[in-house]
Amino acid sequence: MQVRRISAEERISHSFPLQAYAFEQSPAPAASADRWRDYLPYNQGNRTLVAEDGDTALAAATAIPMRQNVRGQLLPMAGIAGVATHPLARRQGHVRTLLTTLLGEMRDEGHSVSVLYPFRPSFYARFGYVTLPKRRSASFSPGDLGDLVRADLPGDVTWERMSTGYDAYREFMVRLARERHGLALFPDYRDARLRDDDERWLVTARVDGEVAGAAAYKVTGYNGELQVDDLLVTTPLSRILLLRFFARHVDQVSRVVAGIPADELPELWGTDLQVTVEGHTVIPNGNAPMARVLSVQKLAGITVGPGRVTVEIVDDPFIEGAFTLDGHGGTLEVGTGTGGPTATLSAAGLSALVYGVLDPAELPLRGLGAVPADAAGELRALFPRLVPYVVADF
Repeated sequence: MQVRRISAEERISHSFPLQAYAFEQSPAPAASADRWRDYLPYNQGNRTLVAEDGDTALAAATAIPMRQNVRGQLLPMAGIAGVATHPLARRQGHVRTLLTTLLGEMRDEGHSVSVLYPFRPSFYARFGYVTLPKRRSASFSPGDLGDLVRADLPGDVTWERMSTGYDAYREFMVRLARERHGLALFPDYRDARLRDDDERWLVTARVDGEVAGAAAYKVTGYNGELQVDDLLVTTPLSRILLLRFFARHVDQVSRVVAGIPADELPELWGTDLQVTVEGHTVIPNGNAPMARVLSVQKLAGITVGPGRVTVEIVDDPFIEGAFTLDGHGGTLEVGTGTGGPTATLSAAGLSALVYGVLDPAELPLRGLGAVPADAAGELRALFPRLVPYVVADF
């Protein structure tokens, strides 16, 4: 068995068939190769590794070079996708070999962090990943927002096909990613599929001529649902402008279902709004995203609090070692060696703190490290709790 990076064209014969068998209805139609060929432009900058025996691909894994906001800094991120194994080669360690190689290559090329959507979280926890909050959905009747239709609000709303409004949408997403912790951006070549497929309507809220909110959506049918991928807003005004647009569908759809951040509170959107907020995780195809740190040094510059602590990272091939973390200047400074209280952490433990999803006191309870009380206080000050919002779905 050898591990090899394949070319774009080889994806049609090596990785796409394994992914189709793992994640789609199979056997794949005879015309699948043509469909996969059409998909190649949206994979052009991806890195795909395969484990192969002769001409047979045993397993495949892909890294998408993305960017993610981590505590105020837009960092290079490796989005892991398309991890699949030949049915006769499963549980033989091929994925472990591929992922270790792939993550190492992405780290060496400058990627600071990595995010994926797991088929089973416990499997990827062994690779240093920690679970992040899954975005919720808010479901409500547009009739409950009827009072907004008559509201006199500043700003404008634009309605168009995604193919027409894509450039403004992409520009808004890039701007939003600089502001929202956890938000991740596909590279241009990958995100262009949203424009080219043109399977969404796009509504944008503009204030003083600038896009301040956007929602890509589709309608399932008359008296069906208006399904919003993500309700993306920067201000309360932009949210109300979008909600008023949805309210105008009262005689067309029965429900509006919108993706929202885990810290959003839709029950406060309106006085008589009856809303259901749900967040489900389902193995294997409905899990929350997971993330990990690939380089401690490259976290320097993220926004942190006034703490100082030494962390010793153990049992990890990418970030093992001792690092002094100092936030007294408002941004993280990373040094080597020791200084101040010391905590021993796994890669997942450090990642949980960096992304703001666990308190230091929780780490020993989860088997993610040994954190004395003095070190816990410094880590708590250094990495205040945050709710990351991962929009992109790989």
